Amino acid sequence: MTYMKHWTNQSIMSKSLFSKEIASADEESSLAMTLNSSVVVVSNEAISKKIEIASADEESSLAMTLNSSVVVARNEAIYKKIEIASADEESSLAMTLNSSVVVARNEAISKKIEIALADEKSSLAIADKRLSFRGTMQFKYESFGILNFHFNQTSIVPRIVITILCLFLSINLIAQTQNTDNFYKKPLVDVLKEIQTRYKVQIKYAEPQVKDKLVNYANWRFRADVDETLANVLTPLDMKVNKEKPGVYKLKEYEYYRWEVQDGWAYLDTLATKYHDQASWEKRKAEIKPELYQALLLSPLPAKPNSQPIVTSKRTFDGYSVENIALEILPGVWINGSLYKPLNLKGKIPVVLSPDGHWEKQRYRPDCQIRCATIARIGAMAFSYDLFAWGESMLQFKYEDHRRSLAQTVQTLGGIRILDYFSSLKETDTSRIGISGSSGAGSHSILMTAMDERIKLSAPVVAMSSYFYGGCPCESGMPIHQCGGGTDNVELAAMAAPRPQLLVSDGGDWTAHTPQHDFPYLQKMYGYYGVKDKVENVHLPEEKHDFGINKRIALYDFLIKNFKLNGAAVKDKDGKYDEGKVTIEKENALYVFGDKGEKLPKNAIMGFENLEKLFISSTNRK
Repeated sequence: MTYMKHWTNQSIMSKSLFSKEIASADEESSLAMTLNSSVVVVSNEAISKKIEIASADEESSLAMTLNSSVVVARNEAIYKKIEIASADEESSLAMTLNSSVVVARNEAISKKIEIALADEKSSLAIADKRLSFRGTMQFKYESFGILNFHFNQTSIVPRIVITILCLFLSINLIAQTQNTDNFYKKPLVDVLKEIQTRYKVQIKYAEPQVKDKLVNYANWRFRADVDETLANVLTPLDMKVNKEKPGVYKLKEYEYYRWEVQDGWAYLDTLATKYHDQASWEKRKAEIKPELYQALLLSPLPAKPNSQPIVTSKRTFDGYSVENIALEILPGVWINGSLYKPLNLKGKIPVVLSPDGHWEKQRYRPDCQIRCATIARIGAMAFSYDLFAWGESMLQFKYEDHRRSLAQTVQTLGGIRILDYFSSLKETDTSRIGISGSSGAGSHSILMTAMDERIKLSAPVVAMSSYFYGGCPCESGMPIHQCGGGTDNVELAAMAAPRPQLLVSDGGDWTAHTPQHDFPYLQKMYGYYGVKDKVENVHLPEEKHDFGINKRIALYDFLIKNFKLNGAAVKDKDGKYDEGKVTIEKENALYVFGDKGEKLPKNAIMGFENLEKLFISSTNRK
């Protein structure tokens, strides 16, 4: 279809897509304008425009002469060139502009045009006089055919003409993609800006998050509610926003492991309909447990290497000793840690596995040493160990390997091998084996307890949640949460029943709502066995995500109570815990393989690619 509008009986066709001729004015006019050069550049990158017009000529007051002018407009697949012809010096009508600045900025499709006019004495001043303006416009639209404008109109104020020109340009640049042929496509960055303007909200994002991302049917996704609009726009891109406070959002990649609180609670309630007493729950456990091994590719378990642990020399401190141990869990693959033992051992004593979470300085940090040394001083062994590609394990693997799905499998196998080792020691009381880790190591503690009955007590710290599945592949990289037709970390934690379990939660992370829903669920599950008091929750609503002093005290109290340990050995005369007698060692003192890894065995597997090959061969998988 072609639309034609005639504004004159004279038309001039130009080879350019858009051209216009402007007649020059009376040379004797006191305000005739001279433009020796003019450059107008319209650039649409993030839909912005800038038009600059420079004017000069000392001899003629303001006589307008356009020697050459090029306007280039670029909008993705649309390219237009605008040529402005030089003016007729003999024309009796000249456009008078003392200075002119036109600025067109489109951020949320807005425009600003400023035109300064001068010299009221001029017989051709633009404010009152008549103008002859001749030109031809030609726009080509793929969907609309050819649109021609021919005009030779008097008494048209140039301000209106320029405004119309800018509107035509803007509409043309935007309209090219706003149709069904192009899926009404818009850059994500522009859509987010429009959302911020329309709903008066702030959306925080980094440039790499939005770069090169496009939204199909962008404006069709808008709704009256900003949250629904954001969901409509971002969900197809596997993105979301976290609401930091009213009116402020932060753009995030889609987090499969993080649900809305109510969604997590509803799902846990659905799981709970599968059982109603001890017998039905035991049947559910029997369904889930073997599938956990299968999901982790540990059914059957790979053969255990026939090697002895690597043990460093012992350091003795006030009431405890420390020695570093490496266990070979696959040929050439070690799990490393430090064993804290009470001095003057008599008889069999408990052991508490203490996996390290995603904390800076790993197991070498002071609070980890303090916790494990204190456990030793009250009468139990504490084994502080690295998760896969974490701590000293990084002698063999890179940090990014920790965030590979197989990491969950390898560190679970490591936990099993640690249980094998300590269960074999003559000083270990196998009826008192516990595990306590925080954050990602808390998730590891929950999983290990669900999978291995040798663990008799568990204490996941700032970890368990029905609406958070662990933000690292070492926690949810393998399909453990698809076992039994679907499960979550709270149901996995329930598999510890009737064994004693402590949940430590706080107000600053995904455990903030533990007392409201998840803990009552666990109490009900323990109630099936008549031991509702065997599961406890210490909630610290004013604290954040860490393994600080109050969280450690909760753990000490729980261990002393359930493993019958000597709390008096670490308390002052006022009955308060005294951690001041613990010696903080330098990091390299806790290494198994030397300061620079020089003691790493020659058969050590190096690199994740070689580990994958080894794992496949060790588990007879193709």
